[in-house]
Amino acid sequence: MNHTLHLLVLLLLLLPCTLLVYTITATNQAYPTLTEDCSVSGEDMHVPARREVYDNGRIFDISHRYTPELPSYGVKDGLGEYLSLGMSIKNGSDANVSVMKFSVHSGTHVDTPGHVFDHYYDAGFDVDALDLEFLNGPALVVDVPRNKNITAEVMEALNIPKGVRRVLFRTLNTDRKLMWKKEFDTSAVGFMEDGAKWLVDNTNIKLVGLDYLNVAAHVDALPVHYAFLQGREMILVEGLKLDGVPAGIYSSVHCLPLRLIGSDGSPARCILIK
Repeated sequence: MNHTLHLLVLLLLLLPCTLLVYTITATNQAYPTLTEDCSVSGEDMHVPARREVYDNGRIFDISHRYTPELPSYGVKDGLGEYLSLGMSIKNGSDANVSVMKFSVHSGTHVDTPGHVFDHYYDAGFDVDALDLEFLNGPALVVDVPRNKNITAEVMEALNIPKGVRRVLFRTLNTDRKLMWKKEFDTSAVGFMEDGAKWLVDNTNIKLVGLDYLNVAAHVDALPVHYAFLQGREMILVEGLKLDGVPAGIYSSVHCLPLRLIGSDGSPARCILIK
């Protein structure tokens, strides 16, 4: 019996590597395929996959990646070096610990009422006070007529159904790929004051998203923010990535800012789900 067991172990050690092959399935792409000589085929396991669309086209990541070249409000040279290693394994630490330093209104982010109203800021209407109900739920992606800011006339022409509460506006900014150009662009398309007031007065929308760092056209930046945020019920999401996202109704948008007590804005990870 002992001799038989030794024989079986020896046979297993001599088996070709092809018997150990395991394949990548459609639902789990984390595992490699072993070739006949036991090398790994397919994706390089040392290079992380970076995707924009998940689950066979059902989930869209509509957040921009943070890089030094990401445009920053009012700046020519982009965000710059925003990330550094406060602790480093290479320098003898037990772990790598990164440290971030940048404006909370960088990249894909949300605005709070305290961003433009000092009395709201003092009263504590910060990121942690934002309503998660407005930041999560069914959403509409609409295409704004190109070469136009979002005026009252444009808003009326979009014919957004009365019950819609979350709308993401795709504009000429996406076509021009402004979020991929590090210099801040004051010619970006956005809301005009009359368009913001029309939306507040004539719709049930509580979340407004736009595809550049400012939800407003540069010339009307403050009046638009005043119109949207004075009632404290509107949430603005700026810097969305809407490239390749089909227009229409989505079962849900999920846009989650950090719980930053005392902050007038926050970076946010936003996704759309069909």
